[in-house]
Amino acid sequence: MCRETDKGVVISVRVVPRSSRTECAGMQGDALKLKITAPPVEGKANEECIRFLSEILGVRKSDIAILSGHRSKNKQIIVSGATRADIEAALFRG
Repeated sequence: MCRETDKGVVISVRVVPRSSRTECAGMQGDALKLKITAPPVEGKANEECIRFLSEILGVRKSDIAILSGHRSKNKQIIVSGATRADIEAALFRG
């Protein structure tokens, strides 16, 4: 699901746009499944994905970037300023 690189931690994400609520919905295969209320139009789902990840990981939005999958449900997202252990703890606590 995630791996550390010299530039940050890369997370595999599967985005489900137009969901009834924005939430982390566990794993789907080897990717983190995120349900997002925003539609996949004009980058709104990507913006909401970054905003939500920033909130649950406790990092700035500017520390999160989409590496690949801008127009796909399957995305590779990089988070700088956090370790793999930090991210896994934030995503899977409780």
